[in-house]
Amino acid sequence: MSEKKQTMFHVNQQPVHFGGDEKATLLSVLRDELNLSGPKFGCGQGECGACMVLVDGQPQTSCNLPVWSIQGRQVTTLEGLGTPAQPHPVQTAFIEERAAQCGYCVAGIITSACALLARNPQPSRDDIVLGLEKHLCRCGAQTRMVRAIERAAASPIFKKS
Repeated sequence: MSEKKQTMFHVNQQPVHFGGDEKATLLSVLRDELNLSGPKFGCGQGECGACMVLVDGQPQTSCNLPVWSIQGRQVTTLEGLGTPAQPHPVQTAFIEERAAQCGYCVAGIITSACALLARNPQPSRDDIVLGLEKHLCRCGAQTRMVRAIERAAASPIFKKS
């Protein structure tokens, strides 16, 4: 009987040791093993963005990412961006702009928006639209989402000094 390989990584700054199925996806580990509900299963092919997380600060679809490939890396989900008492400025802006309709795609969109603002604190509207290009949303809230990201970019945390 062979010993299963352990995969060690961090999720929302907490260490995770996973020794389960080597074919498991990051999404299945996040949802089924760690009980995180932010990333959602959408298309299962990395095309819709519902499962978007940050891996070392970069947006990645987690539904098609083998868990073994994130050995030693940092994963951030919606749950790791802020807290109920201190939400991330993007989360606050989405609430203030009422930018979430059904809520299915919004966790991935907020996650991508945080990555966008981390690398470009003052994005143009075109930058924002391009940053959301990997996300499918059918509820019609895209205009409010763009407005929310513009609002977040105007918050003091992202203002240029």
